Amino acid sequence: MSAADLVTSIPANLFNTRSVDVKTRSYAGHVHVDSTEHPGTANHLFYWFFESQTCNPHVAVHDQQELISGTPLLIWLNGGPGASSLLGLFLENGPLTIGDDAAGTVSVTANTWNQEAHVVYWDQPVGTGYSHSDVGEYVQDEKTLARMFREGLQKFFDLHPEYARCPLYVCGESYAGKYVPAIALEIDEHNRRNADGRRINLKGISVGNGWIRPELSIRVLIDYAYTTGFLGISQKQSLYTAYAAYQEALAKGKMAKATKLGNDLVTATLAYGGNFDLYDVRRWDDLPMGALRAYLDSEAVKEALHVPHDVPWECADNDGPVAEWLVNDNMRDCSEDYAELLARGCKTLLYTGNFDTACGYRSTEEILDDLMRAKGDQEHAEWRNAPRLIWTQAQGNPKGFVRRLGNLTQVSVPDSGHQVPAFQPEVCREMLYNWLFDRPFPGYDPQQLPKQRNGSGARKG
Repeated sequence: MSAADLVTSIPANLFNTRSVDVKTRSYAGHVHVDSTEHPGTANHLFYWFFESQTCNPHVAVHDQQELISGTPLLIWLNGGPGASSLLGLFLENGPLTIGDDAAGTVSVTANTWNQEAHVVYWDQPVGTGYSHSDVGEYVQDEKTLARMFREGLQKFFDLHPEYARCPLYVCGESYAGKYVPAIALEIDEHNRRNADGRRINLKGISVGNGWIRPELSIRVLIDYAYTTGFLGISQKQSLYTAYAAYQEALAKGKMAKATKLGNDLVTATLAYGGNFDLYDVRRWDDLPMGALRAYLDSEAVKEALHVPHDVPWECADNDGPVAEWLVNDNMRDCSEDYAELLARGCKTLLYTGNFDTACGYRSTEEILDDLMRAKGDQEHAEWRNAPRLIWTQAQGNPKGFVRRLGNLTQVSVPDSGHQVPAFQPEVCREMLYNWLFDRPFPGYDPQQLPKQRNGSGARKG
């Protein structure tokens, strides 16, 4: 008997004149989490799951259960707040992509993350994407968000117990830099309590260009815009003055005010620079969504994904009700969540595209340095002295810059903006799999190369 949430094909365009077959086992629909605010009502979290291509969809699950259970399960979360994770599916790392044309042509992509791993895309928190509430409920903090998500994930495993023992990795980007560690901590703490006898096999987290310490990211944004010529010195100074008022609001715990002032600073910096793309300083416009909104709001697509026709697809970037309800969370520093997960042995990958001005490399670099300093002089020195390898291609330019120590891996990806899986899809997937499966990052430590006689560093090759 087929599962009620099975997806076998979806419309191949906005007009539903053709269909695209889904080549792996795929499931989509809602899990229902009871509301704590309004007894008798529920919140409905949407998921879309794709089994790994290493598994055979034509072989019964029980005949390959060992393979299925041993394959990593990746959760993908976009940020915003308010951005649907179907953006990640169709525009970044999913098995399907949508063209930037009026018809919204959908096709299979070669750069999907589910080549060697199961991947499930979740719209969360409620009010994001297809996820919705019976009574218009929203979350106001990460603790509530994480509890709701963990309950929803457990209900997914109740529907599909064949994946319940898979090694689980919570992955995301941008504002998910807050979601991911909060969810991982909630799962880990529930595992430790084990009150209901069920355990989720959490192994690690991965975050790309994470919104982790906003106070730092906003200062870095101003400096980056000045360094790259988008600001003059007097404009930079006026932004620094406004930044001091923002810092004062943060220090006093006036989080709603700090969020407004922080958002105003970002808007002003972009305006002074002619409205360059916040997510890629080389561009003037963000990655195009094309017809994705119209496509996901079509009745034929909703029917294929088991979404009620009266549920709209909601998607926003730091705007709308999801962001408004998280106003006290937006500018909060969550870097200590990462420190706690690392202390608990959680395998962690933080990666950044070097042309992102929203939450790019320098923010992540300084956050990690501070976390290691807080651990003590020895661990701080070990992190500082850990080789920063140039991860190389067989020929040509570097793929990235990699530093690893214990359960922490940091990667900087050149020639990439905020959405690394979209800008560098092959490199990003290889990076993910190297980390996931403990494969090496082939390369070299430039500080260990012999010096040429003219004093310059020798080039490999």
